[in-house]
Amino acid sequence: MKPLKIGITGVRGIVGETFTPELAVDFSEAFGTYLDRGRILVCRDTRPSGPMIRSAVIAGLLAAGCEVVDLGICPTPSMQLAVKWLKAEGGIAITAGHNPWQWNALKFVRADGLYLNPTQGEELLDIFHQGEFAKATWDTIKQTVQTANPIEEHVKMLDESFDGEAIRSRKLTVAVDCCNGACSFLSPKWLTTLGCEVLAVNDDPNAPFPHAPEPKPETMAQLCAVVKAGRAAIGFAHDADGERLGIVTDLGEPLSEEMTLAIAADIRLRKKKGVVVTNVSTSAAIDLIAARHGGSVVRTPVGQAYISEGLIEHNGVLGGEGSGGITVPEVHLTHDSAAAIGLILEYLAQNGERISDLVQQLPQLTTLKHNVAVEPHRLYSVLQEFRATMEQEGVEVDSTDGIKVTLPSGWVHVRGSNTESIIRIIVEAEEKSKAQELLEWARDRIKK
Repeated sequence: MKPLKIGITGVRGIVGETFTPELAVDFSEAFGTYLDRGRILVCRDTRPSGPMIRSAVIAGLLAAGCEVVDLGICPTPSMQLAVKWLKAEGGIAITAGHNPWQWNALKFVRADGLYLNPTQGEELLDIFHQGEFAKATWDTIKQTVQTANPIEEHVKMLDESFDGEAIRSRKLTVAVDCCNGACSFLSPKWLTTLGCEVLAVNDDPNAPFPHAPEPKPETMAQLCAVVKAGRAAIGFAHDADGERLGIVTDLGEPLSEEMTLAIAADIRLRKKKGVVVTNVSTSAAIDLIAARHGGSVVRTPVGQAYISEGLIEHNGVLGGEGSGGITVPEVHLTHDSAAAIGLILEYLAQNGERISDLVQQLPQLTTLKHNVAVEPHRLYSVLQEFRATMEQEGVEVDSTDGIKVTLPSGWVHVRGSNTESIIRIIVEAEEKSKAQELLEWARDRIKK
């Protein structure tokens, strides 16, 4: 069975297989119906399928009687902010984020700029399955409006949210890998506004992805080389649509995607104590950091929508996930790699500290991740079989999202991916050898 993933944020799949223009039309028409028509923003990343899917999305929205504002290539966080600025009823981001180039997706955004919550996502899905969409008559079809790119407003808001003067006074050299994605328009501009000497690579939105658009150590070799050659204070790596951030230290060392949130949490809690909202898959380093600074941690299921809801409920000071997504509430309640950059550079500028020195002060745990490909219809049964095995072995299960167990040597989390037809296994221990043992322990039981 070919993969098509339908989750609370939207729908994604491989273009030309399960993800087709016909599907995009139907989902867009359903979304327009769900929002009772009105003004809808549309943006996309730089995937080759983007123009085709854009045409399908706009057709579906117009057919439902919506006014469409086309933002073109634009980071998803920029569009989410623009939804509020332009007083729109919602938005659709055409992007598969960190997924490979052959994938694409639709992400659905409501009037406050946040992704649909689980209940709202189910309501949209009901409309899609029923197929009873609003229909514009020939004389009520609205217009597609081309508008100025919202990146200027995004940069302006970012500059108001951080100590730009402190950063500008340091004249930091910063390397950035935009992966030829939507941040090619945002990140160099934001860093230039901050007075940085910018060493940008892969910032051509007309070029293909130079590597997988997931900012983790195995995709950051080029960025490491640029940091070393340019003696940069830090290097940043983006995904395709501006939600996830990877970091390379001033020593040219790539950091695990888990470290992005650890760094952000440590920085944030030094200045503002409160609740950090993260998911159950994220490193326990966050709990140790919070305890060090007198803060606390709230755990949610995996997914940005849950982080946003948790920040609202608990008045959190920071949100994020071990995938590199960071939410800075003062900017907005959604993952924004540009906001994470501002938070980190502000700290470096105000304290005169090197990022490598900060990293050394953080808890050093080993997190390992492994994916097991399964057919979509078997995701649930595989998880249930693993749960049964745990119960037979007398292991207590945390079922917040998938199955998480805590053992004497560390913890194991097994769950179905929200974005791909795979089972994700995440383990963590203090020592690498123990983490490897936990991973093998989990893999053996998944196979059984």
